[in-house]
Amino acid sequence: MTRIAILDYGMGNLRSVGKALERVGAEPFLTSDHARVRDADGIVLPGVGAMPKAMVRVRELKLDQLLRERVEAAVPVIGLCMGMQLLFDSTTELGGAEGIGLLRGPVETLDAPGLKVPQIGWNPVSWRRSSPLNEALPAPCAFYHANSFAPRPADGDAVLGIAEYGREFVSVVEQGPVYGLQSHPEKSGPDGLRLLKNFVSLAAAVAQAAGGARGAAT
Repeated sequence: MTRIAILDYGMGNLRSVGKALERVGAEPFLTSDHARVRDADGIVLPGVGAMPKAMVRVRELKLDQLLRERVEAAVPVIGLCMGMQLLFDSTTELGGAEGIGLLRGPVETLDAPGLKVPQIGWNPVSWRRSSPLNEALPAPCAFYHANSFAPRPADGDAVLGIAEYGREFVSVVEQGPVYGLQSHPEKSGPDGLRLLKNFVSLAAAVAQAAGGARGAAT
């Protein structure tokens, strides 16, 4: 089975994400232990709450350094909801804070004039291109969002899916091996599970290729 580490730093829907990953055939485990994360085929960075507070915990546990190391090793990483925001350079939330910086660009308040923020509910997501992450998903595809902020990627090629709440915002990003969803896939029905399954399949393929390369080198 494909081993997926769910990073536990005290701010995230850990149990529901774990159950969703089990449903799509993965072997998920919650951890902040670096050695166990290094043993995983893929990594999930969940998150709920405020990004600056989350970054304090991430840095205390040195998970930012660990994620950079794993990405350099080509291990797939996916951020969910606020976990996606952590992957970017910075946020304007609560006076501002730096992020992990695996993706370029800031996280800023939703541009939703006259609408209630945070927005909570289902948004159709339009795909910019085909990807292993959205394989077999409809276009558009509805996902459940609950957010006051959204990233503004500096690299337009990193944008995989766009949603709308008053105005467009970035909902899905992909700059392999780094991926991110502003939505909650574990709350997004069959399509959310399908996307998680796609991520697990992607992680399994990368792990198999890496294992084959190691075998060929010995």
